[in-house]
Amino acid sequence: MSLFDPSKIKGQLARFLSKFRKEKDGVMTIEMVITLPLLFWMITTSFELFEVHQYKSVRIKGTYTVADMLSREMQTVNDTYMDSAKMIFDAQANDGGENQLRMSVVVYSAGTETYWVRWSEVRGNGPMSDLTTAEVAQAHAELPVLQGGEELIIVESVSTYQPTFIYPGLNNSYTARAKVFTGIRFASQLCWEGSYCG
Repeated sequence: MSLFDPSKIKGQLARFLSKFRKEKDGVMTIEMVITLPLLFWMITTSFELFEVHQYKSVRIKGTYTVADMLSREMQTVNDTYMDSAKMIFDAQANDGGENQLRMSVVVYSAGTETYWVRWSEVRGNGPMSDLTTAEVAQAHAELPVLQGGEELIIVESVSTYQPTFIYPGLNNSYTARAKVFTGIRFASQLCWEGSYCG
């Protein structure tokens, strides 16, 4: 007779499983060790997702606010105006984060079917620089359809969200970007102070 009789092992295994199933004694330590990190991760991740959504939402609203200000402007704008627009954006964000804002006016030329930049200004530290004509000249897929000579205000914002909870091995920073296009409401042009508008 074999030392490892399959029928004997099968019977012993069945008895062990039956006894284990009926057993009511035990310690919750193992279950806690397994589930507590998962529970902590789920709670903190839910918190971070909410914070990221709120972070981006506030910046989108701030970008719309600045674009709306510029669209209603009937006078020329200057450095002081741009600095104030950035201060309003930061005040609306209200979290002390590092924000960058780019405000530009783009004109469409019907004759050449190209866009060109009338002026562009950047405020704050970040990856953006002044918008150039080379960047928008053939951007027909990105920019709205305009009439010849019509001006378009473009306001863009970039901010980097730094998470509250850091998970080892993961890149937890998130870059929130917003871009708003709007026309000029009450004037024919939005000019930069001291520059020719015609």
